[in-house]
Amino acid sequence: MKNYQTNEIKNIALLGSAGSGKTTLAESMLFEAGVIKRRGTVEGKNTVSDYFPVEQEYGYSVFSTVLHAEANGKKINFIDCPGSDDFVGGAITALNVTDTAVLVVNGLYGPEVGTMNAFRNTEKLGKPVIFVVNQLDRDNCDFDRVLHQMQEIYGSKCVPVQYPIATGAGFDSVIDVLLMKKLTWKAEGGAATVEDIPADQADKAQELHDALVEAAAGNDDALMEKYFETMELSTDEIREGVRKGLATRSIFPIFCVCATKNMGVSRMMEFLGNVVPFVSDMPKVKNAAGAEIAPDSNGPTSLFFFKTGVEPHIGEVSYFKVMSGTVKSGDDLTNADRGSKERIGTLYACAGTNRVAVDQLNAGDIGCTVKLKDVKTGNTLNGKDSDWKFDFIQYPNSKYSRAIKAVNESETEKMMAALNKMRQEDPTWVVEQSKELRQIIVHGQGEFHLRTLKWRMENNEKIQIEYQEPKIPYRETISKMARADYRHKKQSGGSGQFGEVHLIIEPYTEGMEDPVSFMIGNQEFKMNIKGKEEIDLEWGGKLVFINSVVGGAIDLRFMPAILKGIMQRMEQGPLTGSYARDVRVIVYDGKMHPVDSNELSFMLAARNAFSLAFRDAGPKVLEPIYDLEVLVPADYMGDVMSDLQGRRAIIMGMDSEAGYQKLSAKIPLKELSSYSIALSSLTGGRASFSTKFASYELVPNDIQQALIKQHEEEMKDED
Repeated sequence: MKNYQTNEIKNIALLGSAGSGKTTLAESMLFEAGVIKRRGTVEGKNTVSDYFPVEQEYGYSVFSTVLHAEANGKKINFIDCPGSDDFVGGAITALNVTDTAVLVVNGLYGPEVGTMNAFRNTEKLGKPVIFVVNQLDRDNCDFDRVLHQMQEIYGSKCVPVQYPIATGAGFDSVIDVLLMKKLTWKAEGGAATVEDIPADQADKAQELHDALVEAAAGNDDALMEKYFETMELSTDEIREGVRKGLATRSIFPIFCVCATKNMGVSRMMEFLGNVVPFVSDMPKVKNAAGAEIAPDSNGPTSLFFFKTGVEPHIGEVSYFKVMSGTVKSGDDLTNADRGSKERIGTLYACAGTNRVAVDQLNAGDIGCTVKLKDVKTGNTLNGKDSDWKFDFIQYPNSKYSRAIKAVNESETEKMMAALNKMRQEDPTWVVEQSKELRQIIVHGQGEFHLRTLKWRMENNEKIQIEYQEPKIPYRETISKMARADYRHKKQSGGSGQFGEVHLIIEPYTEGMEDPVSFMIGNQEFKMNIKGKEEIDLEWGGKLVFINSVVGGAIDLRFMPAILKGIMQRMEQGPLTGSYARDVRVIVYDGKMHPVDSNELSFMLAARNAFSLAFRDAGPKVLEPIYDLEVLVPADYMGDVMSDLQGRRAIIMGMDSEAGYQKLSAKIPLKELSSYSIALSSLTGGRASFSTKFASYELVPNDIQQALIKQHEEEMKDED
């Protein structure tokens, strides 16, 4: 393979909804580029992209696949991304390491929720977009309707470069308004026959050609000036205008293909090679320190590892982008994240499992290597002149969680090792060993996401697992002031145990003034503050601990033990065993014994005094509340709202976005447990949602009583 320079490399992400035909399109692209000699099919389970057993089992892309093609002295790296929202991590990763998105639209259904989500991600990252309308041979396909939907959603920036003369079973030709020619394919697809535009299509073709020329001219002052003078641009000038418009997201060209029949793919790739911006044309990436790093082959060597694949008989395959400099086989590099040294083995240009060994890769290029010792997804390897790190990929919050356990408990350690390995392949799988809930929790993007994990665990790793409903991380707090005291006394020969603690507790709010006195019944308790500690709790909220003991009733040396006893009860609240938060504790009196008092005695006395006071202080259970945003077709809005109201959600607002309704709500985490399944069922998979932790709020009284009763039953069982 030729040694490609930065200004000869283009990096493209292949995106679209599930079922839009991305994998089939990728197969045809590889075939047209000569990378493969025969096109596989998803049904035949022999495509270059979907080569993992789980993908062949489900018939869906689960992982992104790095591919490449060579055309006209240029190298195009493209990454075929999963379409299902459950596997969005692969698409997010791909968009971050590529420069342009090819967004595949199902010609039968038009823009779907997956199209919407993919486009929103390109918007966040400022990536150029080319739309490809696929499956134009499907019955009931209507290109004009799809084009109208796209222009309604994405605006006048959507400009057709091609349109089909007919769709459905008779699809075999398009009018290309950039070339101003008719392209016709034989039944087997491949290279098109180029003809003049028929008379009955001349007016429509000219109208769309003029629109394309005007859109291209608007991206360059010199082109605009020429357009105003002559009302025309040459083919090369149109390409130049479109190239500049792509880089600024001022134009979204639309192409027409039928990937299953390999029609239009060659022309689309020709456009990608001629018009898509090179790596050197795109904005520079910032490193973790915020400095812009140019993709300069003469700069210091720095590689960002964005993906890890685990393959039978090979082990880990590490995929990287050369952020700067040049990498060669045998180079010694330093891992900026882990401090370890690595020697690079054989370098490969990637096409799924078809890998081509290369001598070197230059800045901007994408490749892979194998058998690295200590490189994980997200790590940076540097040459001697660089100490950069890159951490620019931000993944969405999890949407679906389950507690996981090995059926055979002796395989728990093996299961954890497998989970950590799988997380290298898909960072949107998040594994949490919750000390609070006493469960291992797996967080993912949806039910199908976690079902895939289970399939892999049981079929690849041979570990039988089961999912359970995850417990909810409730919190406990108080709503009023209360006082209690407790004496711990124990005598069993020799030195005994003695400690007595008097304390007052009250709800804590940020910025509240220190206490001066308390009226409890008819008695006033004046406070004389000797010491104060504000503790930011790991689980949120605060504990404020005040020492107001006077007259030496309790030695200062016992205060840490008293605080420890209180913290023990904060870690296991008296109501439900959940963490407590936002409490101020004032220790104002007590007693000690000159011989029998010790740290243990005061720790136990404080713990019990705190429990007594807590139960008298209007104790409340808090539950986690999440911000929820649902993107749903208008037809399903009523059903979705009814379902949310049944889940104790509070609707905060509604808006329309690009042909869909956007619904905002606040919802308890408990009610989100099975929401991804319910939403998919309600809308036929045509809606999506995102969540973000908002706050802790009081649970309704009936739920609080049920939680307290449940905790009491659990404590009885343990006894």
